[in-house]
Amino acid sequence: MSNSGFPIPMVDHLVSSTSTVFLIDDDKAVRTSLSRALHKRGFQLQTFETAKQFLDAYDPSQPGCLVLDYGLPQMDGLKLQEVLAERDINVPIIFISGHGGVRETVQAMKGGAIDFLEKPFRQDVLVDCINTAFEVDVQRRAAECDRNSALTRFAKLTQREKEVANFMIANPSSTSSKEIGRELDISPRTVDHHRARILEKMEIGSVAELIDLSIPPPSDRMA
Repeated sequence: MSNSGFPIPMVDHLVSSTSTVFLIDDDKAVRTSLSRALHKRGFQLQTFETAKQFLDAYDPSQPGCLVLDYGLPQMDGLKLQEVLAERDINVPIIFISGHGGVRETVQAMKGGAIDFLEKPFRQDVLVDCINTAFEVDVQRRAAECDRNSALTRFAKLTQREKEVANFMIANPSSTSSKEIGRELDISPRTVDHHRARILEKMEIGSVAELIDLSIPPPSDRMA
């Protein structure tokens, strides 16, 4: 890998104190070179020669990002990206390649890759990409934590409270007690009671907050 000689950004330890760079490249010299360079900058690394080795060892609960060689044997980088998506694993990916073309780059970016770097690339560019990927990973994990928390609270609602909540989420422009009562065939006063209990159990202050929560569409929730 080429080194421009410019100062290399150090890793942001507030973001990456527990984050790991998962490096997959079948070229041992590349793995050694990048590992040495990134270790010097404070990054934690795990290296793999093949996509299968990575899949066999990877724990999705481990924060971090994937630095992925496009031209891997057997299972190439794009195929691994597809497999991870199929398994609902959202680890941020930075592609590196010595022979990727426009089509491959476009496909990788459409799949959600952070970037597609062509070898040889400047190490400071890779470091910037890794720090961006770590930020993305932190934000995704925080959003997922919030979503799971919301689902846990939602599960505490009664059957009727879920029906009222579902209606409000699915119909954000029709959340008056009269409209909800007419739809569910209950009185507006009963709707007011359910609404108060929903906000209390969901630990929120308004219907707008309920609608903003990352809760699956009504068809995916308990009836």
